Amino acid sequence: MLHPSYSDLMKVVNSEVEVGEHPVVNSRYSIVMATSKRARQLVNGRATTVKDSENRNPLSVAIEELEKGDIKILAE
Repeated sequence: MLHPSYSDLMKVVNSEVEVGEHPVVNSRYSIVMATSKRARQLVNGRATTVKDSENRNPLSVAIEELEKGDIKILAE
């Protein structure tokens, strides 16, 4: 089981969306794609704000960054 849940992550990502605007993320697929893209960036050497990240799975670090709001998903 994923912690935090998909719905919790979607709430965090969409928290800055104004009323009447389309949500940035509206499906589990979008969350999965965003976290996997960020995990690939981390594997390729991008910096992170998560402490002790060098001993952790890049996907776990990406999820934690998203949950904290350290990274943003931009709508295309």
